[in-house]
Amino acid sequence: EVQLVESGGGLVQPGGSLTLSCAASGFTFEVYAIGWFRQVPGKERQRVACINNGDGSSYYLDSDSVKDRFTIYSDNAEKMTYLQMNNVKPEDTGVYYCAAARLVGWGPTMTFHEYDVWGQGTQVTVSS
Repeated sequence: EVQLVESGGGLVQPGGSLTLSCAASGFTFEVYAIGWFRQVPGKERQRVACINNGDGSSYYLDSDSVKDRFTIYSDNAEKMTYLQMNNVKPEDTGVYYCAAARLVGWGPTMTFHEYDVWGQGTQVTVSS
């Protein structure tokens, strides 16, 4: 069964850190890209970061704030992708989903519509 399972969300204070995990199963991890998406009520899922598991290249939301604070990385042997979130801000609050897309035809600017496999999401709340 093709599956992604997120974990690691929770309540964190502004300025704190959090690491989200995405466990993959049922597909060849190295021929997929993994993206982390954030969704807030009333808005579409927004790509925060993505990684090409074939060559390890990573990409971030076109925002200096995210690029300086978040890090996406994968452990191909364990079929895991992580999102390290540092110095979190209230605007980071949302449900975070990981998703997979085949690398054939994939590009780092692809929207959530073009990802094939989705996890169930994990809530991140940044609040004091």
